[in-house]
Amino acid sequence: MQEQILRKFFLGFIQIHILHHAKEEPFYGAWMIEELKEHGYDMSPGTLYPILHSMSEKNLLKKENRTVQGKIRKYYSITELGETILTEARQKAYELFKEIK
Repeated sequence: MQEQILRKFFLGFIQIHILHHAKEEPFYGAWMIEELKEHGYDMSPGTLYPILHSMSEKNLLKKENRTVQGKIRKYYSITELGETILTEARQKAYELFKEIK
């Protein structure tokens, strides 16, 4: 139960993290799973892909199909709205972290 509560708390931070990397360069889902794992988040494709789809539907990310070694892979990059949201989220998160440190 404790893990479920923490996972829900950190979902917003994960979305900020996704936007951060989408701004740096396009990424694909399996790469993001590994990236999140490096930060202690064990996220399955069944959890990550709905988040990516939702963020795409909200126009925070755009999706591009690329053929890599004969397979179609979806790459995600940030949109203009996503950049605006990322900037504001960084500022608000920074303010919160300053208070709770």
